Amino acid sequence: MIPRYSRPEMVALWEPESRFRIWFEIEAHATQKLADLGVVPQSAAKALWDWWATGPTIDVAAIDAIEAVTKHDVIAFLDWVASQVGPEARFMHQGMTSSDVLDTCLAVQLARATDLLLADLDALLAAIKRRALEHKFTPTMGRSHGIHAEPTTFGVKLAQAYAEFARNRVRLLAARADIATCAISGAVGTFANIDPRVEAHVAEQMGLAIEPVSTQVIPRDRHAMFFATLGVIASSIERLATEIRHLQRTEVLEAEEYFSPGQKGSSAMPHKRNPVLTENLTGLARMVRSAVTPALENVALWHERDISHSSVERMIGPDATITLDFALARLTQVVDKLLIYPERMAKNLNRMGGLIHSQRILLALTQAGVTRDDAYRLVQRNAMKVWEADGALSLLDLLKADGDVTAHLPDAELDGLFDLGYHFAHVDTIFARVFGA
Repeated sequence: MIPRYSRPEMVALWEPESRFRIWFEIEAHATQKLADLGVVPQSAAKALWDWWATGPTIDVAAIDAIEAVTKHDVIAFLDWVASQVGPEARFMHQGMTSSDVLDTCLAVQLARATDLLLADLDALLAAIKRRALEHKFTPTMGRSHGIHAEPTTFGVKLAQAYAEFARNRVRLLAARADIATCAISGAVGTFANIDPRVEAHVAEQMGLAIEPVSTQVIPRDRHAMFFATLGVIASSIERLATEIRHLQRTEVLEAEEYFSPGQKGSSAMPHKRNPVLTENLTGLARMVRSAVTPALENVALWHERDISHSSVERMIGPDATITLDFALARLTQVVDKLLIYPERMAKNLNRMGGLIHSQRILLALTQAGVTRDDAYRLVQRNAMKVWEADGALSLLDLLKADGDVTAHLPDAELDGLFDLGYHFAHVDTIFARVFGA
């Protein structure tokens, strides 16, 4: 992943040195349990941990040089550790296979990456909640099909986003539990050459659950669900980003990304203030979702194991988590500093001459004894005049001048049906459902 869309803590998790350190811990914990079971000498485990206690630097270049000859990354790592530890290192990897190390390491990395993503979600949820409470009763236009529908509040818009990301947090927790499994079961996963108690010990030490049946590799349905969850979160990011982008359009301009001092929006047009951050988030969401299909295709491996998944996961593991981490942080920044314009919202609410109250008139007519079809016709014939006049006419005035309407609804009652506050009677109920009492 390129540095432009990366944050240091998540990147560090995927650096080669971090991976090799996790490999060593897996190998050392396995050797320790083998020693406790009497399979290898205690001196072997002690030699490994004594060397580790010195805080050694992992020589990535040296390991890579060995791999250039062996064409096998795990063997290259084991050879390098042996060169550092000495003869006792020959007892490492007893009864294990490469997938035991690789898959367990990936589980650790994905679990730790998830912890960072959960923290990102918490920060985003806090920002959305703060802005939602701030604009709980700020009237704004609700749109369906991009067209003015009925009033809502900007706080309700943000409450929806909060609820969606809260669901995503639950999904991510479930994905973490699903992905965080350990496999130390040896060739084809039968434990023929290693005691299952070794797997249990490594799992406990590495903060993982035991994989019930590993078949030499951890089943990739777990990984498919994990990356699918990241894809759903990315889509939620895009949904909120797209909402902000629409609201920033010149014709709407109800909200706007923060425009910092010295910032420039266009190389050609000095007046431009473009929604570049939310456009960027839309693109990043596409990249996270691009990991989902290959993750799904990784599920169907040959027999007990093949490595068609390996090259895929070496790419999508870092790229998807690093990108999503960056995107969540960027969206938090956007929400936190979002410029919100209640006056423009009010102007847009009044843009179409009261058409936003048409349903209330329809319902009032039906309650006054008019059939629904006739009521719809009466309201629509007046509403279309306002629509065709681009809001220059008043729906209320036209209704008051329509004898077929006033025969059922007197002027005073019509006036009351155009009350904006009517639409917000249950905002408290919505907020209580989303944020609690």
